[in-house]
Amino acid sequence: MNMKQKTKSKKGSNLVDDCISRLTKLSASLPDKRKGSNIQYQMGDIVKAAFSVFFTQSPSFLARQKALKKSKGQSNAETIFQMEKIPSAEHIRQMLDPVSPEYFYDEFHTILRQVEEEGKLEAYRVLGGQHALVSLDGTQYFTSYEIECENCLHRKRKNGKTQNYHTAILPVMVAPDNPHVLTLPPEFIMPQDGHVKQDCERVASKRWVEQHAVHYASLNAILMGDDLYANQPLCQVILDHDLHFLFVAKPESHQTLYQAIDACAADSSFTIRQWNGKHGELHTYRFINQLPLRSGEDALRVNWFELHITHAETSETLYHNAWVTDLAISQDMVVELVACGLARWKVENENNNVLKTKGYHLEHNFGHGNQYLALTLTTFNLLAFLLHTVSHLTDQTYRLIREELGRRDTFFNDLRALTRYLVFDSWDHLLEFMFIQLEIEPAPD
Repeated sequence: MNMKQKTKSKKGSNLVDDCISRLTKLSASLPDKRKGSNIQYQMGDIVKAAFSVFFTQSPSFLARQKALKKSKGQSNAETIFQMEKIPSAEHIRQMLDPVSPEYFYDEFHTILRQVEEEGKLEAYRVLGGQHALVSLDGTQYFTSYEIECENCLHRKRKNGKTQNYHTAILPVMVAPDNPHVLTLPPEFIMPQDGHVKQDCERVASKRWVEQHAVHYASLNAILMGDDLYANQPLCQVILDHDLHFLFVAKPESHQTLYQAIDACAADSSFTIRQWNGKHGELHTYRFINQLPLRSGEDALRVNWFELHITHAETSETLYHNAWVTDLAISQDMVVELVACGLARWKVENENNNVLKTKGYHLEHNFGHGNQYLALTLTTFNLLAFLLHTVSHLTDQTYRLIREELGRRDTFFNDLRALTRYLVFDSWDHLLEFMFIQLEIEPAPD
């Protein structure tokens, strides 16, 4: 097998190199509690060392690179991750504990802009290419009765003990029929200064909008979420920041809305018959514009729509859900709006589930600390996931390797083995090596 089998696209791996370079520059602005000039490890090496563990999904990566450096005089920590020295895991934890994850949020936006510049965001455009979808969802990623930090949440369990835990809003950009989600900056649910009540998903979502909306207004982004999000304060904040919303709305939590629906004589509905491979289904779409989201004269007016799927022969209900949005609804667009609403589940299936069970070990305690360590390490994990996804979208070599290996954990197992025994000049070099050894046929021009 010769080098002619290399593919041409290297944009994805350049994104990886660019990200590592930006982390180096960013590290100069991070809080550093050390004093004087006798500093063995620079903050840049500390940040890149932590990130390398998540990018390779190898908890022992740094120890293996120290051994490789000793035996071969060089390591992948230096060549791929641009480190000068390799700090210990304990030193990394100590130095990153005071560093808020917010320092790294702009990196998510920068990567997304690069993806947009390469034309890869077109696959995430919906509703005639006019909008992008951002799905919001909260997930728990840590629990313990013994370990805690100042940013832990707390709850009493039935056994009488207090459980410490962490949850976060993990927004992702999604699109119907697109298997890849683009991870966006998280918003951690944690104690807030000056607040007596414990933080919650609703309040955290408002903070996310206020901090990040400026980056997604140009995409005409539509924020999606479950019934918890369909409340006027959050919807109003979204509109005030030039974004849109599309939230699930259930009758039991939106009584005023559904009373208005029942009283409305001007609804629009139509039915489409479809075959699911076993039997016929009737997909009935219904929508009404300009309904009150809640009671009161100041109630926000929203537009409501639903999908009701029944068995064509038995009339049994197979699926039923409804949503509210600020977008005006017409018969021409309601089918695609429903498809957008259904794509919300990708935040669970293609994001949270992948992070927890498909190789990223989101729920593993990589280090907790007393301040921000658990949050910052989680942010690195999310950033690594985003870079792998973007590499799949933009780098043909990476994509063909992943498709050849199939399972995500197989790819990480190979990555761990290769970087343990061999030194590669760069991330490009490593991918080229894998491509050739797997004897992958290059994609046609």
